[in-house]
Amino acid sequence: MYRTRDIKFVASHSPSLQFNGLHSRNSRLKMSSDSSVASLPENPIVLGCGSVSLDFLATVAAYPKPDDKIRSTNLKVEGGGNTGNALTCLARLGLKPRIISKVADDTRGRGIVDELDADGVDTSYFVVSKEGTSPFTYVIVDNQTKTRTCIHTPGHPPMVLEDLPESSLLSAINGARIAYFDGRLHETALLVAQEAVRENIPILIDAERPREGLNDLLKSADYVVCSEKFPQVWTEAPTIPRALVSMLLRLPKIKFVIVTLGKDGCVMLERNASEGHPTEEVDVDGLLESLEMRKNENITIPTCISSSVTKLKAEGIGTVCGRLYVGTAENIPPSELIDTTGAGDAFIGAVLYAICANFSPEKMLPFAATVAAAKCRALGARSGLPYRGDSRLASFLH
Repeated sequence: MYRTRDIKFVASHSPSLQFNGLHSRNSRLKMSSDSSVASLPENPIVLGCGSVSLDFLATVAAYPKPDDKIRSTNLKVEGGGNTGNALTCLARLGLKPRIISKVADDTRGRGIVDELDADGVDTSYFVVSKEGTSPFTYVIVDNQTKTRTCIHTPGHPPMVLEDLPESSLLSAINGARIAYFDGRLHETALLVAQEAVRENIPILIDAERPREGLNDLLKSADYVVCSEKFPQVWTEAPTIPRALVSMLLRLPKIKFVIVTLGKDGCVMLERNASEGHPTEEVDVDGLLESLEMRKNENITIPTCISSSVTKLKAEGIGTVCGRLYVGTAENIPPSELIDTTGAGDAFIGAVLYAICANFSPEKMLPFAATVAAAKCRALGARSGLPYRGDSRLASFLH
């Protein structure tokens, strides 16, 4: 194994199958240099540990039935993987992400690394196996239903603890503002998380689905962003609001948990640890319903609706003092909605940025929704990710 900076990738020049992930560093810097954009957060270093992949995205008029033979209307090859996508988002927003992951010394692996390098992600802590295969994913994008179906093939050999010597671990984590984990590479992730805790570096976990080692990783989390199904699956609570209360009770270190709901936006529960907690209990299910009723369907841009700090009661589970937020998604016209692949990763990348920039939840949730919506206007997990100078982000970053 050796550092990825020693490897170079040559993109295919075939017009029908081209690697689209490589971007001009000069154009990236030019787009990020708008004088109206506010200065970057004081500490822009984010460490991510988790999955990378090469995505083969085929757009089809409609999802095929069993034994069908159909033609794609578009084909694109681009980098993917939750951590790779989220850190690319951060790099385009101007931060300095570092990534810990593993690929093989093959064409796919070199493409994965070079694309991240071109976007400004520090790949110095990548592990590259001289033998094996790099991870890749087939993505079928259905133009009719605007959905995507992913078929993933893991890389081999998998990352093991010996791949990350102590010197590399300490160097990677040195100076980081926050650490991010997507739940993959669980043994390595736990090792990095333990060091982050020792260094008082906050941790954000992407809880997409139950995975090996995720429970131990969640114990170290300061922030959690969940997929729609995860909270209820993990807690066995009957509703999302009760599940969020249960998560805060089971994980006392967590400051907030967000559950993403696709076109329905997101719900966030923030713990309140200040003195003088309210004594009156409010049913968390009823509170969420009241917040949902305050949505204005005529507003197409992302918004945030919040409750006051209150004692939230989850029937049969317990109570927690905190504040509930409802974040709306951008109403994207059907003609502009291209592909949702990687939208959740874009959302998480924006949340990580917001934490580094000390955004309030009322600013963070619309910002994250705006970044995710921008991504949905292009095919692939990264092509639509906005740069720091993008006019759509001006109201958040000036």
